[in-house]
Amino acid sequence: MPDNYRTNIIILTSAMDMLMKFGDVEKAESIFRSIKRKDANIYGALMNGYNLNDESWKCFKIFEEINKNNIVVDDIIWNIIIGACSNTAMLHRCQYIMDRIPSNIQRNIQIQNSLIDMRGKCGSIENAKSVFNSIDDCGTITYNAMINAFGLNGMGSQAVELYRQMPSNLRDRISHISVLNACSHSALLHEARTIFDEIPVKSSSIITTTIDCLSRLFVFDEAQKLIDDYEKTNIPSIAMYMSLLSGARNDRNSNLSEKIYKRMKTLFPNEKESLASGVVLLSSIYSSLGEHEQAKNFRSNQIKELGIKRLKAHDHSHPQSTETYAKIGRLKSKAIEYGFIFDSSWITRQLNENETIESVLCVHSEILVIALNFIQVAKNLRVCGHCHEFTKIIAKIEQCDIVVRDANRIHHFYPAGQCSCQDHF
Repeated sequence: MPDNYRTNIIILTSAMDMLMKFGDVEKAESIFRSIKRKDANIYGALMNGYNLNDESWKCFKIFEEINKNNIVVDDIIWNIIIGACSNTAMLHRCQYIMDRIPSNIQRNIQIQNSLIDMRGKCGSIENAKSVFNSIDDCGTITYNAMINAFGLNGMGSQAVELYRQMPSNLRDRISHISVLNACSHSALLHEARTIFDEIPVKSSSIITTTIDCLSRLFVFDEAQKLIDDYEKTNIPSIAMYMSLLSGARNDRNSNLSEKIYKRMKTLFPNEKESLASGVVLLSSIYSSLGEHEQAKNFRSNQIKELGIKRLKAHDHSHPQSTETYAKIGRLKSKAIEYGFIFDSSWITRQLNENETIESVLCVHSEILVIALNFIQVAKNLRVCGHCHEFTKIIAKIEQCDIVVRDANRIHHFYPAGQCSCQDHF
């Protein structure tokens, strides 16, 4: 870049935006630090880049810097920081930001749509409904945000009801996907079939969502037929096979899972990340059936064949690690007193010397975080069956509400020992 351009604020902002879209966060940050007089656009480009690169937590520090430097925050910046709240999904952070949004900004329809999305992803569904109900003339984005919020929080019937209330001319691909996803997470098979049949143009993502719904309810023949029909005129989609394989894992159907995984290797030999997920799912089925040696050999062979690295899941690095594990020990003892049984089928390997079923199952990441705060957990994987059951008993023992956001949905655990998903996840 010529020297005379290196002080041009517009060009530098564009350069930051470009670098962020290429995933080069460090170079974008370097340009940001080199600018002496920063304006709202520069701050916005940086925070938007953090959102794009899954580093949304950094936005909050930048937001404090904006306030410290008395930069005027416009609706674009507010939208970006609300997006950061949606990505991190922490209620206390969302409320902190909400308390600082001027009332005139809150009446902006784009901000209102973002707030519905944010509240929904944080599990604060009543607040999301309050924002939705305050809007006089709801458009497509507003309806979609609220339908998706219902679906994420296990309120499938409410999502379907709102979808039916939504004027048909406003419905788009996102509307269909959101309501079908809501049906998938609430076991509403009849509603999903009816809505799917009514959709005039069925995109790949709409079909994938329906396959996910069918697979979660173990209706594999119908799900496979959708894949077969799709592939008559389209290139195969690995997302469809992953949905089918995930359902087969939940059903502990090793024969079907093996067929699906072999098909995936044939069709998608270069999709290493998805194939690695397939290895985990299939090996976990073997382990759940007591075939630990087969699981170990399969996992080892496939890791070598795919050329991927093995990762460890247990974490003792947190500064409160000792306190956390002690608390888990107390919760484990209380859970046993309540009659809780630790299910060894969720262990995906043979136990090592000095390990017990309880000691292995109680060190999953969501259990560690819950032991730290008992309030809210966000994780990038799907919650396992053991952790789901254990969290229900924790909520009952501690008589508290616990919110867990996993890769697919939001679980609300209540003091009665129940979950909003009704054990369908």
